Amino acid sequence: MSSNQPKDAPSGFEEPVGKACHILPDTVLGDDVALVAENMERILGSPSYALAQNDPDLLAREEMRGVRMLLELGKPEIALQADNIKSTVIVFGGTQIVERTAAERRLSEARRAARAAPDDQRLAREVERTEHLLAMCRYYDDARKFARIVSIDNQCEDERDYVVITGGGPGIMEAANRGAFDVGCKSIGLNIKLPAEQQPNPFITPELCFQFKYFALRKFHFILRAAAVVLFPGGFGTLDEMFETLTLRQTHRMQPVPIILYGRDYWSKVIDFKFLADAGVISDRHLELFSYAETPEDAWQQILDFRHRSPG
Repeated sequence: MSSNQPKDAPSGFEEPVGKACHILPDTVLGDDVALVAENMERILGSPSYALAQNDPDLLAREEMRGVRMLLELGKPEIALQADNIKSTVIVFGGTQIVERTAAERRLSEARRAARAAPDDQRLAREVERTEHLLAMCRYYDDARKFARIVSIDNQCEDERDYVVITGGGPGIMEAANRGAFDVGCKSIGLNIKLPAEQQPNPFITPELCFQFKYFALRKFHFILRAAAVVLFPGGFGTLDEMFETLTLRQTHRMQPVPIILYGRDYWSKVIDFKFLADAGVISDRHLELFSYAETPEDAWQQILDFRHRSPG
């Protein structure tokens, strides 16, 4: 028998060589009050003991992505149901299209910088760009007026229809939320968490302002209650939303809605839809998925006409 084997050990047992075997005596409450109290404190403070719903570190884990997505699905839905919002009008548009006073201030600053460095082509280009943006200020005013028209006649009942919904940011989105705010009506903002933090504009109804991590869930809530989509001039984000909506309608994956491109001159320069049909990559009937509007009143009338043609 090995000299390391305890006298009464079962056959085959050997105590590890070179390691001390520390055996704590049975702990009975009262043997070491301080030790027991310290351990109880550690138990109660351990993240494992927190309710899962109150554990932010758990919810932030990669494995919990599905849970986070479910929360982003449910949270806005519960709030919109509580406010009896039955249908929405989506307003998309560029973040850089601002009201005239702000655009004039930007242009003044750009010109001042260019004068200080006349050989800097980048600054000269910025002057050119801000001049174009100043000319587009009318779209801010039109989006604001459009939202006023839409909101004022459709939030008087217990059930709210045609509630303006935007991405919650600046520019055209701000103008649309502001229009509803002007007439004391509610509007929705679906903000998105971005690397460069985007703050919500100050005109959204507070209890209807939501922040999303996932673009997919944000898009879902845009479309779910949509009765119309109005796209003002904008950049990549606006184009993304336009093609997303057109594709969903083309493939019959969303309810029929009027898709209105506001400002024919702008949109006809951005994309030649007829060329797509002429080239055969879309059919002629797909050109009927959208229309153009030039005034807030025209856009709203098209929405009403569509509703009358499709009462169901």
